[in-house]
This record gives sequence, C-alpha cells and structure tokens, in this order.
Amino acid sequence: MSWLILKNSIVKGRCLAWLVALLLFFIAAPWSRAEEAKAGPVTAILGALPVEIELLENRLQDRQTNQYLNLTFYTGTLNGRRVVLAVGGVGKVNAAMTATLLLDHFHPAEILFTGVAGGLNTNLAPGDIVLGEKTAQHDRGELTAAGFTPKPTGKGIPLFMPAPERLLALAETAAKTADFDKVKTTQGERLPRVVRGVIVTGDIFVASPAKTAELQKVFGADAVEMEGAAVAQVCWQQNVPCLVIRCVSDRADTMARNDFEKFVNEAAANSAKLTLSMLDLLAKSK
Repeated sequence: MSWLILKNSIVKGRCLAWLVALLLFFIAAPWSRAEEAKAGPVTAILGALPVEIELLENRLQDRQTNQYLNLTFYTGTLNGRRVVLAVGGVGKVNAAMTATLLLDHFHPAEILFTGVAGGLNTNLAPGDIVLGEKTAQHDRGELTAAGFTPKPTGKGIPLFMPAPERLLALAETAAKTADFDKVKTTQGERLPRVVRGVIVTGDIFVASPAKTAELQKVFGADAVEMEGAAVAQVCWQQNVPCLVIRCVSDRADTMARNDFEKFVNEAAANSAKLTLSMLDLLAKSK
C-alpha cells in the first residue's frame, strides 16, 4: 500500500469516527434529557462556608461527587427531593462563578442560598432568619464628594433583585414545621423569628455601627452578607427562581467578629433546617 493510499484511509477513518460520535451524541442527548425529566426536578443549594451546608451534606442520600473548575458539587437526595450542594466560597465573585456552574451543569429548578448574616434589624437576635424578599449589592454605585449613590450593575438590571413569591411563601410554610434550635435572649429562649426583609451584599465583613446605620438608611436593609445578591442576579438574568435565606449570626457592630464566632454554628444550622423543611414541601409538590 502506497503512503498516499494509507494517508487517505486514515483520513477517511477519522471522518467516519467523528460522524459516528456525532450521531451517537444526537441519539443520546434527547434520551438523557428525557431520563433527567423523568427523575424529577433538582433544587440547587449554595453556601459560602462549609459550616453552612454541613448539616445538609451529612444527610445527603445517594451521594455523588462532581468537580468543575476545581469546585466540588454533591448530588443526591434530601427529604425526597433531588438536590445539588456546593460551597462557593466567600465574596461576590466566588458566589457568581459557583451559581453559573450550577446552572450550566445541573439545570436546577431553583437555587436556595443558605447561610448566616449580620443582623441590622434590631428586632432580630442571633438564630433568627431573614428571607430575602429583595437583595441588593450595597457596594455597587458611585462615590462622589456628595456621598455614595447605589446603582444597578447594568442597563435593565434592577437595583433590588426580587425573590419569587412562590419560594417566599414556601419558606414561611416550611418554618412552621422546621426543627429549629431555640434562640437565646436576655428574656430566655424562644423559637426563631422568620421574617421577610431586605438583604444587602458586599465584599466586606461589616463590623461598624456607622456602616450598619448607612445600610439601613440607604437600602432599608435587615441583614448584610457577602454573596446573596450576586447569586440572585445570576439567577435573575437566567430566569431561574432564587431565594436567599440568612440566619443572623451577629449584629454587624463592633462585637460582630466575636459574635460571629460564637453563633455561626447555631445560625448556620437554623438556616439549613429551614432549607430541609422547604425540600420536604418541594418533594411533596412534584
């Protein structure tokens, strides 16, 4: 066999292999989508810190591990609902990147962000929960000699990202049966308050009475954290329902760092327990 004949045979063989692979892809793709739809919808659950999804991860059934761009995603079942869990890391960039990967690879029906926050509402104590009826990025805007003016991240993008009423109502219903840890106050122990509110997000850990006063004045904020509004914007732009659930770990004041260390485990657990109760309702609504 001459070299030319051999070369032509190799080229034809490669072309045939590519055609076969392409054909198999188009045959398998609809089957995969059909199988995925038959298995039921997926709820994505995102946290910034390991402690924020630890309780959920420990209860995950049929657990499998997936890695994309060095981020780990756990899939399985919680309370009868198919889920994917991820720890995205601290800050808006990490949160947005993780949310994007979740949407691209797992196609969830909704994203729930569970975690802790600094409480700005004086009626809330560590262990109480704020449901993000609206979220906003408090460090996005224009700073001039006259002061700071908040601005949205682009044309057509709202300053305040609204949460779907369906998820807000579901969370309020779930709160009635959630197995919460009690909140410790100077008047004794009580069950956590679960309230709708404004959650603001920025790439700073707030431990300043002056800043908390500013966030309340400018945004009417009830809680402050570092990821939620970034996730909410990604979901808003991709038309995927999203709810940010934040349990108060501190008051974002001069004692914030000490209080965070003291209450972070309790706060993370209460947020996760509300998420679990929501999953139970979602599973029953299939």
